[in-house]
Amino acid sequence: MKIAPSLLSADFAHLADEVKNVEQGGADLLHLDVMDGHFVPNLTFGAPVIKALRPYTRLPFDAHLMTYHPESYFDALEEAGVQMISFHAEAAVHHDRLIHDIQERGIQAGLVLNPGSPLSLVEEMLPILDFVLIMSVNPGFGGQKFISYTLDKICRLRRLAEQKGNADLQIEVDGGVNAENAPALKKAGADILVAGSSVFGKKDRKAAIDALRC
Repeated sequence: MKIAPSLLSADFAHLADEVKNVEQGGADLLHLDVMDGHFVPNLTFGAPVIKALRPYTRLPFDAHLMTYHPESYFDALEEAGVQMISFHAEAAVHHDRLIHDIQERGIQAGLVLNPGSPLSLVEEMLPILDFVLIMSVNPGFGGQKFISYTLDKICRLRRLAEQKGNADLQIEVDGGVNAENAPALKKAGADILVAGSSVFGKKDRKAAIDALRC
């Protein structure tokens, strides 16, 4: 199980220190929520902030685009040094084209599904995807409660990926993840847990990350 603390829950006045702290605590990735104020109500940060953080950590950067026209961010994110890019299936039309665009840059490519979106939106892409990100809250805000029916969705996605010939597909889960539901998420088939307040909201980041790893 990989743990990806979400920068959205960090102290924005001390981002470099926050990133170093979770790296020392054993984080596997750093999850970066890029919001455009249109696909979701909020604005967060973009490629300039991500690029500014790159010298301060060796952690792989996992950029989650909660935006319309995700392709407009690819060049800047590549320059900023990200290792993973995912975009919402609901926010784009030409999924195949965009997935190949990301992968041709040497970056892992993923599709994201909102809680109410069906797996059929990503089914055709499963043979070529590196990962799928399942939202277990409605996107755009931190600190929300985990939506329990997404557990079944993760189980079905794992089976579907195997049927489509991509048993190595990574399943990432984002939203309301904590030490209490982490074991159930692992059992359902999750590989990467995105955790915001359950890591950055704790004084002892190492203990918080260890508790999630189950």
